Amino acid sequence: MLIIRKYVEQDARETWLLFFNTIRNINSHDYTPLQVQAWAPDLMDLFIWNKRMMDVEPFIAEIEGTIVGYADLQNDGLIDHFFCHHQYQRQGIGSALMAHIFELGGKKKINSYFSQVSISAKPFFEHFGFNLVKQQSVEVRDQQLINFHMQKKV
Repeated sequence: MLIIRKYVEQDARETWLLFFNTIRNINSHDYTPLQVQAWAPDLMDLFIWNKRMMDVEPFIAEIEGTIVGYADLQNDGLIDHFFCHHQYQRQGIGSALMAHIFELGGKKKINSYFSQVSISAKPFFEHFGFNLVKQQSVEVRDQQLINFHMQKKV
């Protein structure tokens, strides 16, 4: 059974591994090896990662104690992180996380959601009513990565 809960400091390692492995196994179909390496480097200081996670306050999707996804929603409508475990793709986890985002957004009276979406995630966000605002190139550790600024107005 899928549960969605708040992030806690003890989730740092597992969320980093989920982020890393999803980029290395899923996003690698749409980005070059050098881009993937820059986006998900081999080593990450978990103290820095945890600080970042504590700052964005993600919520965790968990099945029987295994973290299978995580996402966040900022007060201005920004979805900064949205990742589903590479071994749990197409099992409704992303849909559950997005439903949670919309429920939370409704409570916060958010009327516009936006995100910087990877090539890999663009169809998923379109499925949930997000529209392309612009394609952009972002620099990550000396590599240029294409992503998409997408928005959904409520």
